[in-house]
Amino acid sequence: MLDQVLRTPFTDLVGVPHPVVQTGMGWVSGPRLVSGTANAGGLGILASATMTYEELERAILDVQSRTDQPFGVNLRADAGDAGERCDLLIKHGVKVASFALAPKAELVRKLKDHGLVVMPSIGAAKHAVKVAGWGADAVMIQGGEGGGHTGPVPTTLLLPTVLDALRDAGSDIPVVAAGGFFDGRGLAAALSYGAAAVGMGTRFLLTQDSAVPDSVKRLYLGTDLTGTVVTAKVDGMPHRMLRTPFVEEVEETSALRRLGPTLRRTRQFKRDSGTGWLRLARDGRAMRKAQGRSLAQMTLAANTPTLLKAGLVEGDTRAGILASGQVVGLIDDLPTCEELVDRIVLGAVDELRRASAYVV
Repeated sequence: MLDQVLRTPFTDLVGVPHPVVQTGMGWVSGPRLVSGTANAGGLGILASATMTYEELERAILDVQSRTDQPFGVNLRADAGDAGERCDLLIKHGVKVASFALAPKAELVRKLKDHGLVVMPSIGAAKHAVKVAGWGADAVMIQGGEGGGHTGPVPTTLLLPTVLDALRDAGSDIPVVAAGGFFDGRGLAAALSYGAAAVGMGTRFLLTQDSAVPDSVKRLYLGTDLTGTVVTAKVDGMPHRMLRTPFVEEVEETSALRRLGPTLRRTRQFKRDSGTGWLRLARDGRAMRKAQGRSLAQMTLAANTPTLLKAGLVEGDTRAGILASGQVVGLIDDLPTCEELVDRIVLGAVDELRRASAYVV
């Protein structure tokens, strides 16, 4: 592991040497990738949304058998068993609780009372201010360039907006910037904006420590800057993914023709996750209340885990989706996590030193 050469409020808060975060990607951010990132000095985040409760506990123990460094777990704040999963993090001494949506204020307090760092992901300045007021220790923002579910505002505009809003609200919690980062120049730019770390998904997916099939990694590496698309036709919400023949077909298919496959994949997810129909219904109601999704969008949302599994685990690009950030068009190799983190951090130091020469 490279010695610490950049110290930020985020590295101090979490206890990692480097301001680099591997985000919690469903079916991708498993124990091998998370521990690889942690042992490289970054913060690895385990993705739990695609795991049962029992699988999550086994994954946490697996990570802890591979590393003694801090790591995090990403949780769905609107899941019916979010409270029980938080108890699991507390039980096993996980350092960071990361949330795809803002958790309830009482859940934030409970985690903080047990010494966990709470870091929700937010997509708007007002949400950052809200969770900061509830006691969140940090926030992660993702601009429109990022993979998976994303918004329309690019990182270069969302980041300063969030930073200014937090400052005006009297909050100095660290902000992790995600969406479009892959090298030392990006980290240096984010730090110059005022962020305390960068989060990366696609860049960590394309490492030797990622368990994604090699055939799928080669497909990613062969994609250019125009090779992704944002569509709401897969799961009802804007979702950036590789522009594969399957996605092109979905884009051109009517809602009525998508209904049958949607219901079949919902049943498949129910079987894979061990989730009962009652729990699915409760989660759906929570999703509808928290995100304002329609009934049709909630039905489509049940597609996502199964479709991602087909592409990212089984390597079936004809029947699955491959979430990806636009940055995929700039990535051309598969380093180890340690090689990646080292060169990003050292590259950022070089860039910051070079830029400081302009100061008179």
